[in-house]
Amino acid sequence: MRTLISTAFISLDGVVEAPGGEPGYRNSGWTFKDIEFVPDAFEIKEREQRESAAVLLGRTSYEAFSPVWPDMVEFAQYRTMPKYVVSTTLTDDKLVANWGDTTILRSLDEVAALKQTDGGPIIVHGSATLNQGLSDAGLIDRYHLLVFPLLLGAGKRLFSATDKDTQKLKLVEHEAYSNGLQKQILDVVR
Repeated sequence: MRTLISTAFISLDGVVEAPGGEPGYRNSGWTFKDIEFVPDAFEIKEREQRESAAVLLGRTSYEAFSPVWPDMVEFAQYRTMPKYVVSTTLTDDKLVANWGDTTILRSLDEVAALKQTDGGPIIVHGSATLNQGLSDAGLIDRYHLLVFPLLLGAGKRLFSATDKDTQKLKLVEHEAYSNGLQKQILDVVR
């Protein structure tokens, strides 16, 4: 079984919306405002590219990343990795041609089936709504979180508000940085 890893920049109050400056959110770009850049805090992002075998995205994140990431040096290793987009509305003619093989999955059941295939870890970037569904369905195995010392209030959250049984997590790696960021790597306990 493949490991499904959710990775996120997240505020202390759980907001993941528009960390890179995407339009339409009042606090857009919060990862780069008033937070000193400390390169060591972002080492996890390079490691994710080396250790992942595939990328999983929701439609909205795919539409935001696909015009930009294929040409970014920082994400070069993702170019050749298989990509999977979970969407009930996206069509093949809307996929970008310069970002490697991309497959559209129509349901969480198809994600569960993908996890049963051979291959290495699958990394989920962005995709707040997808993350909530994956978590509620018990499909996420690990979280890679960079927690920013900010309270953003409103905004899309990584974790759903679904009333469900307790989901236990085990902290397997952590570090605090001089700028207040915290890296937290947590395994889902089954």
